[in-house]
Amino acid sequence: MRILEKSQKVKEKKTLTYLSLFSGAGLGCYGFKLEGFECVATVEIMKKRLTFQQFNDKCKYDTGYISEDITDERTKEKLRIELNRWNITQSNPLDVLVATPPCQGMSVANHKKGNELLRNSLIVESIKWVNDIKPRFFIFENVRSFLKTPCTDLDGEDRSIGDAIDINLAGEYHIHPTIINFKDYGNPSSRTRTLVIGVRKDLKDITPFDILPDYNPAQQTLRDTIGHLPSLQKMGEICDSDIYHNFKSYSPGMLEWITDIKEGQSAFDNIDQNKIPHKKVGAIRVFNANKNGDKYRRQFWDRVSPCIHTRNDILSSQNTIHPTDNRVFSIREVMLMMSVPATYNWTDIPYESLNKLPLIEKKKFLSKNEMTIRHSLGEGVPTIIFQQIANKIKNYSQAKVIDFTTVKKIIEENDLLESGKLLQFIKDNRNTYSYSVLTKIAELANTERNDNAAYYTRQDICYSIVKDLPGIKKDKPLRILEPSIGVGNFLPLLIAKYRDFGQIIIDVVDVDENSLAIFRILLGCINIPSNFTINIINDDFLLHNFNHRYDLVIGNPPYKKLLSSNSKVIQYKKNVINTDTNNVFSFFIEKALKLGDVVSFIVPKSLINAPEFNKTRELLQDKKMIKITDYGEEAFKGVKIETISFIVSTRARHTNHSLKIESYITRQVTFKDQEYVFSKDYPYWLIYRNDFFDDISKKLKFNIFTAFRDRQITKQVTRPDGKIRVLKSRNIASNEIIDIDKYDCFIDEANNLAVGKYLNHEHAVLVPNLTYRPRACFLPENTITDGSVAILTLRNGSRRVTHEDLEYYNSDEYEKFYSIARNHGTRSLNIDNNSVFFFGILKHPSNNGTGNN
Repeated sequence: MRILEKSQKVKEKKTLTYLSLFSGAGLGCYGFKLEGFECVATVEIMKKRLTFQQFNDKCKYDTGYISEDITDERTKEKLRIELNRWNITQSNPLDVLVATPPCQGMSVANHKKGNELLRNSLIVESIKWVNDIKPRFFIFENVRSFLKTPCTDLDGEDRSIGDAIDINLAGEYHIHPTIINFKDYGNPSSRTRTLVIGVRKDLKDITPFDILPDYNPAQQTLRDTIGHLPSLQKMGEICDSDIYHNFKSYSPGMLEWITDIKEGQSAFDNIDQNKIPHKKVGAIRVFNANKNGDKYRRQFWDRVSPCIHTRNDILSSQNTIHPTDNRVFSIREVMLMMSVPATYNWTDIPYESLNKLPLIEKKKFLSKNEMTIRHSLGEGVPTIIFQQIANKIKNYSQAKVIDFTTVKKIIEENDLLESGKLLQFIKDNRNTYSYSVLTKIAELANTERNDNAAYYTRQDICYSIVKDLPGIKKDKPLRILEPSIGVGNFLPLLIAKYRDFGQIIIDVVDVDENSLAIFRILLGCINIPSNFTINIINDDFLLHNFNHRYDLVIGNPPYKKLLSSNSKVIQYKKNVINTDTNNVFSFFIEKALKLGDVVSFIVPKSLINAPEFNKTRELLQDKKMIKITDYGEEAFKGVKIETISFIVSTRARHTNHSLKIESYITRQVTFKDQEYVFSKDYPYWLIYRNDFFDDISKKLKFNIFTAFRDRQITKQVTRPDGKIRVLKSRNIASNEIIDIDKYDCFIDEANNLAVGKYLNHEHAVLVPNLTYRPRACFLPENTITDGSVAILTLRNGSRRVTHEDLEYYNSDEYEKFYSIARNHGTRSLNIDNNSVFFFGILKHPSNNGTGNN
């Protein structure tokens, strides 16, 4: 997906920077150099490999080459010095951190594994640096089993590398771990590896999918890759024009082992026993073991090049034999298979000069350097993979993101609130703007014109949901339903997520015909794989009869409260359990739970705690909740609303399992037992509940108050003076009322107001509404309150509230507790019959152990 518009004013170009850890010979990083990135520092403990990087001028400063143990404090200090040299700060962040830590403890090719836990923990050093310097992007690359391999984490606990990355970095980053074969992404040889891409969450409208190398299943054959090179028939032969195209010598006795084998055959397939790989112990022939099944195997010309391994210099290694020549692949051939350009230097001697050396000097050079070169190639990252990533990061960094101000200007200048003009604009600009920008324009124009409660869902927000959707079995069609498609914000990410999952059928629904007309046009902007079928339904999701059950229901339903007099409300409520609300999104949840095996929606955060959604929460918490993400107010630009998303499995009944909670507020990812978060001891979900919260809960007796808030007193009924003072939130302090000049107001009569029943109530307590800074006082005589203050009165049987109780509400301890109790809300903070629960009284008033603000 192209996210940025080159037609817009381009940012002033800055030097893009990266840091490379465990960098080997820098083959992958060479791709960053080709794209104009500057390497701040590169760390590689093997001096010879670091020297190869110096031959290619990887770093601007000589001090940037660090050949030391990264766990050593002196090494870390050297790194900090280089970061300071480049003025890497929060305001001038590092662009990319690249790490490819040693994989000996993970590789299936390593048969001599011991206790590799400490070695594997080197990845944790990379995690530490990401945490410390907060690069805009990070890239980890390693073997297939990387994510499942155990490591010793930052907290000293042993866990999988995948979990360590998630726990430590997913709060700040969108992370996409994937196992891919690089042959499907532009590399001319097979290489199945784990790639972990992190994108900092403050980077808007870009996801890890956007910087993945391009999927390209049109694979290049070995003949395409090396077929142009001359044949080498003589052992020890070196091509006159290319010193790196050479015939690596081996024991002459092995020649007959491979002379007769055809493409795809192994020397172990020889019928003649003398030609089967062996060694002689006296007069006894001892046959070699054929452990991997690919030793001494001749490769196919017209298949993709094999995976390059560390020992690509010997016949007995994996897939090393040329399709026709009786030799292992030459250095040049291996370079081509690893997409390493000819411009990469293995020495400081100019390439032209190398080729002019006498044969004996060429052999001396290769004798000294060939093994290190080959090992570096076998353990490196194909250059083209990192070059594609670097190119995409560069395009994002040097282009102008079209923000909401620009979008609104486009809408105004082109009069796009008129539906016909909007449709024509989308048609005319499919090649001018990207899919995401066109959806942003269309969504905002539709929202402003129709008041249809549709909000543009940024790609990075969509990604936070899609990334944790479960994998689905590939042995049957995957059915996906998006019940309020709008103009299709989720679709590109669903395609990226499920591209390789066989047959995919996506049904998209929307009641707005104009949105669907735009969506049909926008489909032309997406490269839709042949295994995807998209069906468009123009109907009201809540009233439509569906013929299928779905593997997945996902989307951003409308957030809109309908009047009880609205004719559709009666229809909607016929088949729902929660009739206490008129908010459409609640109805969407209930129907989706009936249709989908997995349901994932982004919805208002009030779902977590508001009394009107009590029954909806009960429906959800009875299922297996997989994940909750709290966006606070970050999800929708310019819309004053807090949102969350959830992923729930409807097939699995609620069991006490680990629930993933991702917070844009605390910048953390945590895992908690579902029963702990949804505990029936409390009136609603507590997604931030922790040990501190539990400790404070033990000090308090809860559920002692009922709450009342006025709905009648407005500026129209108050005056500057009068008999009865009307208190507002700013008047409330700890155990006292504050007088505020030109703020106070009065009324003459309260008998005709609902709040009047609290006039001169002896034990009524006042607390400000909509605040995370609680404080309280008793209701003074001859006063009432407007709706900015909640009036709390004791339930039957509760002891009287004391001044000490009220003083506690103003303490630092209770404020921290209350913030957790309100799920760190900023707008979902009304004091109602649910949230009043947490205004408890001290069990032991004389020993609260807190100080005041």
